[in-house]
Amino acid sequence: MVLDKPFEVAIIGGGIAGLTLAIALYYRRVPVTVYEQASQFGEIGAGVSFSGNAIQAMKICHQGVYEAFEKVCTRNVWPSKQNVWFDFLDALADAPTSAFTISTDVGQNGVHRARFLDEIVKLVPKEIARFGKRFEHVKEGPNGRLVMSFEDGTTAEADAVVGCDGIKSRVRQVIVGSDHPSARPAYTHKYAYRGLVPMEQAIEAIGEEKALNSCMHMGPDGHLLTFPVNHGKTLNIVAFRTTSDDWPDFNRLTKQVKREDALRDFAGYGPDVTKLLQLTSPDLSVWAIFDTGDHPVPTFSKGRVCISGDAAHATSPHHGAGAGFCIEDSAVLAELLADERVQSKQDIEAVFATFNDQRKERGQWLVQSSRWIGDCYEWRAPGIGRDFAKIEQEIKTRSDIISNVNVPDMCEQAKQGLSTRLAA
Repeated sequence: MVLDKPFEVAIIGGGIAGLTLAIALYYRRVPVTVYEQASQFGEIGAGVSFSGNAIQAMKICHQGVYEAFEKVCTRNVWPSKQNVWFDFLDALADAPTSAFTISTDVGQNGVHRARFLDEIVKLVPKEIARFGKRFEHVKEGPNGRLVMSFEDGTTAEADAVVGCDGIKSRVRQVIVGSDHPSARPAYTHKYAYRGLVPMEQAIEAIGEEKALNSCMHMGPDGHLLTFPVNHGKTLNIVAFRTTSDDWPDFNRLTKQVKREDALRDFAGYGPDVTKLLQLTSPDLSVWAIFDTGDHPVPTFSKGRVCISGDAAHATSPHHGAGAGFCIEDSAVLAELLADERVQSKQDIEAVFATFNDQRKERGQWLVQSSRWIGDCYEWRAPGIGRDFAKIEQEIKTRSDIISNVNVPDMCEQAKQGLSTRLAA
């Protein structure tokens, strides 16, 4: 492929944010290299879903990203529930029935993170990937290029650096300073048990309707969500609990526990929650929910260094929108960097400053809204409590802000902002 630009972009991190950006740039003929600390591309975590905004962004990045999503996604199994995002249930009821239902244009579409990544990796040429590269620092070299240093003692040069290195982003620390409050994420005082169980067992335990279609079981200081993955062969279970305790180890965001710990946390909940937890493995992982909500990042860029995705606006998962916003970032950033007017170092700085202008408010809104909506599920939100009508309205209003956007227009507005900066 003939590459158009007289500059090279380095992407730090090869998760969903990094790879969608790399794909978008490569197929726009922008020279790009991905530096990944692991020995291969891979994702941790279980299920993730995407709303309409994310699907628009996938298509802008590259049609193949959207096709990968379609290949691996699992929607609600019942045809009558194809547009249902979640049925919301009172988890304390002896015989849970739907308190309300939230429907969207695309409904629920569960994707196993690792399988989605495995598919989009096929779009990434081997020659643009570097593995075993844990980023440490970047500085400008004597030739004006940026020199990146890695933990293994090696260095590499690029003309622009984009940190897609996740919630504990080292690139974020470089931009804001290691001592800045936003340099590290904060514990939200929620944690989650995760489990994947065979669908036949789930149907036997809670019935076909609730097993084959996405459900949100709401309760005091906790909630449990389920949705089918693996084309309906597996049920994804995530059980969240709020605690006043601190997380014991910032360097390890997961820890191993027993199934009995989860059952103890949800004692007093209705029979469906108990039955679902009893299906999980005797040995479970519990995930600490960290985000950048306590100390929002003051800027997404500094010179020719930029952060995108979770590195910029790491969010809790309660809206199910974090990965989608990462792909939105990739679409906007790729469109800006590929703009024919962008040729010089100064142009790259203008791109990153424009990206910050266009994406910071929306990204940081998601972080705060996700915290709030997680508390709504758990009857903890002030002024909302256990009022199901109010909870439903909060979800609908905020989900509309997430989904009811025109991502091509978003990219066009960013280009107009770039025009203003380039003309200044």
